[in-house]
Amino acid sequence: MPDAGRVIRSRRVLLPDGIRPASIQIRDGIIAGVGSYEGSSAQDFADLVIMPGIVDTHVHINEPGRADWEGFATATLAAAAGGVTTLVEMPLNSIPSTVTVAAYETKVAAAQGKCWVDTGFWGGVIPGNAEQLGPMWQAGCFGFKCFLAPSGVDEFPYVAEADLRLAMPEIATCGGVLLAHAEDPAHLCTPAGDARRYSDYLQSRPRRAEDSAIELLVRLCSETGCRVHVVHLSSSDSLPQLQAARARGLPITVETCPHYLVFEAGQIPDGATQFKCAPPIRESANRDALWGALRDKEIDFVVSDHSPCPPAMKRLDTGDFFSAWGGIASLELGLSAVWTEARRRSADLEDVARWMSAGPARMAGLERRKGAIAAGHDADFVIWDPEAECTVEPGRLRQRHKVTPYAGRQLFGVVHQTWLRGRVVDPDGPATGRILKRV
Repeated sequence: MPDAGRVIRSRRVLLPDGIRPASIQIRDGIIAGVGSYEGSSAQDFADLVIMPGIVDTHVHINEPGRADWEGFATATLAAAAGGVTTLVEMPLNSIPSTVTVAAYETKVAAAQGKCWVDTGFWGGVIPGNAEQLGPMWQAGCFGFKCFLAPSGVDEFPYVAEADLRLAMPEIATCGGVLLAHAEDPAHLCTPAGDARRYSDYLQSRPRRAEDSAIELLVRLCSETGCRVHVVHLSSSDSLPQLQAARARGLPITVETCPHYLVFEAGQIPDGATQFKCAPPIRESANRDALWGALRDKEIDFVVSDHSPCPPAMKRLDTGDFFSAWGGIASLELGLSAVWTEARRRSADLEDVARWMSAGPARMAGLERRKGAIAAGHDADFVIWDPEAECTVEPGRLRQRHKVTPYAGRQLFGVVHQTWLRGRVVDPDGPATGRILKRV
């Protein structure tokens, strides 16, 4: 039965041309139009900000096979609690990994009826599966992720240059994108020294590992014409070569993550393995350089790289950085974490929407439906108060396991409601998120 429509309004609606008082007309889950603030029939959110729903294109959910790490229900509830309305899930950590059409179909089946936000999937590139890439693209994958260094799970081996030379022409032919974990194993070291000391772990994954891997990706992008996206950039030393490649017209984009923008190595206590990730959190000057690149549009956007695991795998009892799982679970906290640091650096809400809504939507090919408050887009919104403060209480988080480096941290920005296609996401109601396929 057709939806008769509804209208919401606020004195702070974040539109493509800036923030202003406005009303939003919604019909059948779609934005029918944007009008003036005046009018008595609208649901009024006063001074709360109505922003496009966050699009997070870097999320590890791990179901099927490792739902004890995180599953679709807990991950998507956490996403909605943090204002995320759309996510694209990574191909590794689940069993099977999403590296064949059959595995993709298995993952889609596992997600049915369990998603509180709209959810799509990346396929994977591993040695020997180049012939699967075209069929996975046709089946609905949004693109293809690879690791240039060990991924941490046996089911998803890393690729060498020879593997990329087979895969990238296939991806270019179908018009897809290669997402790459860019660390060169030739420059990674076996951790040595005190396993509880973060600085000793950091030395095992130097910046030159990222820089070398990105150099390879730039070269192969130039040779094959394949679109390349560098995930979770942590090394600011790579920025000049990325900028030079883009100046040459190469189709390369790059993201970074909240933890690289909020934390810095010198503040990580001994044994605090909740901060471990790969690539690692680096020094304060490096963090500042990433912020500069983000403001200058040399980094395209910010996504979570939500990478959970059972608490025992984080080695919290021993504080062993060398053996702990390398991943940070922060799907619910990204908006507040980024905004807290952004406001300190004189960035504004329009910047945050570009970094966390429009930019990721564009990279995934969803910009006609997601990432903006505009007629014809899905009526996906986060309604929040950027001036309100909150303290991160791990026990209140929706993610399956409550381990987080943000525990006890004071953050600005409180989400009041998340809307998906014109309806408030209700954690106690049915899961109304849709499985998204490339169109």
